[in-house]
Amino acid sequence: MKRVKHRIKQYPLEQGALEIQFIEEFFGEFNRKKTANEIMGRLGERSHIILIAEAPMRQEPSQMVPVSYKVAHEIFPAEKSPKLADLVQRLHGHVAFDGRRILYSWIGGTRIDWRGQGHFRALTEQQEVWAVGQGFHEVVVKTKNKFYEMRSTLTRLNFDVIKYERHDSDNRESKVYLSKQLGPDLLKEHKSQGTVTREVWEPSR
Repeated sequence: MKRVKHRIKQYPLEQGALEIQFIEEFFGEFNRKKTANEIMGRLGERSHIILIAEAPMRQEPSQMVPVSYKVAHEIFPAEKSPKLADLVQRLHGHVAFDGRRILYSWIGGTRIDWRGQGHFRALTEQQEVWAVGQGFHEVVVKTKNKFYEMRSTLTRLNFDVIKYERHDSDNRESKVYLSKQLGPDLLKEHKSQGTVTREVWEPSR
């Protein structure tokens, strides 16, 4: 099978937030789209990474378009934001924070027409390269039981379920928490090696 080449850009905060706000309009699973202000407000004072994969348009191969993205940031045992404080509380007893850096894989996805080509795996593995280089010990992600395709993808990427919160009336709405331990040995297992062209995006002056 032909190996797909992946073109991945790492964005600075403001431009990355604007790009995510734009491309989330092409993802149908999520009812509430993230705004650029929301993204900047969440990421502005903490370590984070914004990655976007581009691929050629089928109708016009010379035109590159964003097809997949991932946004992750550090979380702390004492968070001031109510949403993040609630997340940390729900992870209590399942994730060890003392003396460890924890990365939260916040938002991400792949446009329908480009799924199954390895873009999300390539982004995840590039995120892990960055996280290991930054000294993170574990990456955590939260999803819902109804997102079966996402859950399957995370399983193939060797994320382990660490907690399951059953919804009282609709099991599809149950929350699933997964994590992966990080370290140099993990990078040797990456399958996208040799297929990724990565660059740090900088706005023209």
